[in-house]
Amino acid sequence: MSSGGGSVASLWTEVNRCGQNGDFTRALKAANKILHEVKEDVTALHCKIVCLVQNCSFKEALNVMNTYSKVLGRYLYRMERYDECKAVYTDLIRNSQDEYEEERKTNLSAVVAAMSTWEKASPDDLGLSETTYELSYNAACTLIGRGQLTEALNKLQEAEELCRVFFSEDSDITEEDVESELAVIHSQMAYIMQLQGRTEEALQLYNQVIKLKPSDVGLLAVTANNIITINKDQNVFDSKKKVKLTNADGVEYKLAKKQLQAIEFNKALLAMYTNQADQCRKLTSGLQSQNPGHPRPVLIQVAQLCREKQHSKAIELLQRFSDQHPDSASGIKLTMAQLYLSQACDILRSIEDFKHKQGMISALVSMYSHEEDIDSAIDVFSQAIQYYQSEQPGSSVHLALVREAADFKLKYGRKKEAISDLEQLWKQNTNDIHTLAQLISAYSLVDQDKAKSLSKHLPSPERDLNISEWDGESLFFSCLCSGKLPKNYDPTANPDPERWLPMRERTYYRGRKKGKKKEQVGKGTQGATSGAASDLDASKTASSPPTSPRPGSAQASASTSAPAASNVVPPRQQKPATAGPGARKKAPQKKKKGSKSGW
Repeated sequence: MSSGGGSVASLWTEVNRCGQNGDFTRALKAANKILHEVKEDVTALHCKIVCLVQNCSFKEALNVMNTYSKVLGRYLYRMERYDECKAVYTDLIRNSQDEYEEERKTNLSAVVAAMSTWEKASPDDLGLSETTYELSYNAACTLIGRGQLTEALNKLQEAEELCRVFFSEDSDITEEDVESELAVIHSQMAYIMQLQGRTEEALQLYNQVIKLKPSDVGLLAVTANNIITINKDQNVFDSKKKVKLTNADGVEYKLAKKQLQAIEFNKALLAMYTNQADQCRKLTSGLQSQNPGHPRPVLIQVAQLCREKQHSKAIELLQRFSDQHPDSASGIKLTMAQLYLSQACDILRSIEDFKHKQGMISALVSMYSHEEDIDSAIDVFSQAIQYYQSEQPGSSVHLALVREAADFKLKYGRKKEAISDLEQLWKQNTNDIHTLAQLISAYSLVDQDKAKSLSKHLPSPERDLNISEWDGESLFFSCLCSGKLPKNYDPTANPDPERWLPMRERTYYRGRKKGKKKEQVGKGTQGATSGAASDLDASKTASSPPTSPRPGSAQASASTSAPAASNVVPPRQQKPATAGPGARKKAPQKKKKGSKSGW
């Protein structure tokens, strides 16, 4: 026994020496020998896991943690057993006094943040002082979980200031080092902005984080995912580049299960948006097997079927899921109703006797617009215009349809598609200045030379502003009609020719009489109203409404199929990479006065 004890003691010496020198491979071998002699030694297990993490053997480290979960209470956080983890840290803080006190409080605040974010729990206030930027960051994450976004953003700004002050004390730290450390805070700020609808600001901040190329693969994956949710079905080339960052080695060990799940959902949506039908089906099938009761994989499958015009199959899939999971049936049935509406549109379009009637066209366009299926609405217009172009060219019905189609396309930001309609209308009536102005505005976005050429057909300002042709009296009365008239105004009487002169300068002015009250002079507005022309200004035209499906839409998916704010994955809620002493990691490392270099 004594020789065995001596052997273990020498092995501990080896572990400590190798750990101090950063030789984690040899330290791991020594720790394994200790565990061979003393099974389930907690300290040896801790050392083994640290060595595995330092050697990037994350999967093996997790296996050790899972195997010895009852022994290793400190690894409850990574296993997302937050209640138990909180109890362990609370006990440690209450009964420990050493140089790792701040790290334990930081990790406890991370546990509270995780409970607030992933479990929507509201733990009691533990009275943790926010004296470091890590503690402020975790407090902000807790506020986000509670939906207090403005307060959370303020807290993140405090965390940023504390971080800058902390690193300003070290002359060896560069601004680039500070920005790298601030990346997780900035990504979380961007997430809040995204939830608040400030997507442009959020996107700018997310891209700044990506450009820094932080070493934390989890942070990169979350930031890239959130950019993809902003892009939705637009800018898919950028999304395809960003999705690669979510596939980096080790991501699965850095993020929570719900974060990984949301990333996989968005991968499936991106496959759908990029017309990778087989890939979309493969991803959603995997998600459904992993989350059999979750409606989102089914909704994405339904969206893909709708893109392929297989509405009947989509309804069958929804009905089957609704029968199997009645608890999630409400949202599913709303989606089914939307699909039935889509089928109704298909049935209406199949009625040959009525498909080109104005009432039918109006009904179909209205229904498709309600579904936010703008492409189908435009297709209805196109088919109707082709019909009347063939049967009744130049008729009032034909031209009215062309006008409605042009206005509809301009309303939804489809200016390029509206050009052919506007050109047809203008050729029918070259004196139609309003249509010409719309045509020039549309061309200004796609062909400026053409727009400049067409602008020559606009009337000259000199012709419209010929002052010699103005009727002053008519102008005066037209102005009066648009303003408040004097109480004693008589429309039958001739206006006073001296009305423009001050009262004292008029020929009939006799001065004031004593004892008389001051005469009240009524005043009317003298300004004219101007016509509004902002709708012809391309820079002021409203952007097209989002084409991604709204809740319950069957055109591209239902309520949860489109990347929405609720699906956006927030950056990791814990600052330290692992729980336990020394877990709070700063990049670069800065030693505090009086601290010890234990590992």
